[in-house]
Formats: sequence, structure tokens, C-alpha cells
Amino acid sequence: MLDRRTLLAGGLAAAPGLALAQTAAAPSAPSPEDLRLRTDWPFLQRYAAENAVDRDLPPERRRVVFMGDSITQGWRDAHPAFFTDNGFLGRGISGQVTAQMLVRFWPEVVTLKPAAVHILAGINDIAQNAGPYDLTATQANLQAMTTLAQANGIAVILATVMPALDFPWRPGLGPVAKVRALNAWLTAYAAERGAVLADYTRVLDDGMGGMKPGLAYDGVHPTREGYAVIEPVTLAAVTSALTRA
Repeated sequence: MLDRRTLLAGGLAAAPGLALAQTAAAPSAPSPEDLRLRTDWPFLQRYAAENAVDRDLPPERRRVVFMGDSITQGWRDAHPAFFTDNGFLGRGISGQVTAQMLVRFWPEVVTLKPAAVHILAGINDIAQNAGPYDLTATQANLQAMTTLAQANGIAVILATVMPALDFPWRPGLGPVAKVRALNAWLTAYAAERGAVLADYTRVLDDGMGGMKPGLAYDGVHPTREGYAVIEPVTLAAVTSALTRA
């Protein structure tokens, strides 16, 4: 028969375990961003309202859809007139990888029926925003977007990934060789598929795989001056693509 001291000692010994179990049973609430990623991983709601309106725009006001990540999103934010004056629609979402863009491609490109699509994607794949980088997976996503566009009569502009010596949000990955390899593939693939190449590397690269001084505020994302440097390349690519549409 257990005496009172044994029972008391056992109860005290068990108390920390009970407290730990109670703590473990009460996880913290997910952040709004975590919740969104669980319920809308490709972030289809980001442009849902704009898509509903833009589908009814006259063709000259939706000539080209720009599919991309924060570089495309920041472009429209930094120079909105470049988009509105040229009939361009921006569909960039910060942080996105090519797999997310592929999910968005039908509702945000194909259903808008533009004459052309400008695809600037892949830098966040290399930055491992959604897991380890796999070049073949990134290539497959870009191939799928190109195929979807061309099958629906949309001319394709494939943009080279912009130079980056490092990623401030994930340092130490040494992306230069990976960026160059992806860009070499994009160049060859554009020629193979009859797509137009928008080669931003030639006007941005400092010769060492990074951005020229003053053209990016963090080594990755263009400044207003950086966008001004690439816009003539963009317009030339659009002109070429529209002759094929």
C-alpha cells in the first residue's frame, strides 16, 4: 500500500510532464502568411478582382501580360505608366517560384487572351524559396507555361533571369553559375520554340555575375534606374513578339 509521501512525490514528479503536455497541446496560431500559403499556395486571390475586370478590356489595353515574381511586381509599382501606356498587365507576386506561376498561368494569362506573354521567372527557384533548387523542374515549369501560351495563340517572350551575386534573404548560395546555366538554357529554348528572348543580362551584368552599380537596391531587385535600363529591351522584344502573334 502506497503512503501519502509516495503519492505526493509521484504527483510532483508527474507535474512537469503534465505541464509540458498541456503546453504542447496549445500550438500558436499560424501567421496570416502561413494561413494563406496553406489555403491559397499560388495566391490566386491576389489578382482575382483585376482579372475579372481586365478580361473585358479592349485588346490594345491587354496586349501583353507580364508573369513573374517580385521583380515584375516591383516594376509595375515603380513605373506604372510603362504598363498602362503600352497595354501591359502586371501579374508579378513577390517571392514566387515557377511552380506557383504555372498554377496561375491559365487564369492570369490564358483567360485574359493577350497577344503575348512576358515570362520573367526562376530567380526564386535558385534562391530555394520553396525548397532545394532543381534545374530540370524549373525548366519543366517554363516549358509548360510556354506550351500553354503557344497552344492558345499567345506569343511568348522569355526573359533572362537577372544577375545576382547573392541573395540578401538567403545568403551563401552562390547563385552566379546557376543563373548563368538557366539563362543559357532559356536562350536555347527560346530559339527552339520560336519564342522571343528578352536578354536583360547584357544590359545589367557587371561582368562578374552581379548587377551593375546603381541598378539594384539589394543586388537582386532593380531600382527605378534599373528598370529604365531594361525597358528598351522589353519594348524591342514586345515589338518582335507581336509580329508573330
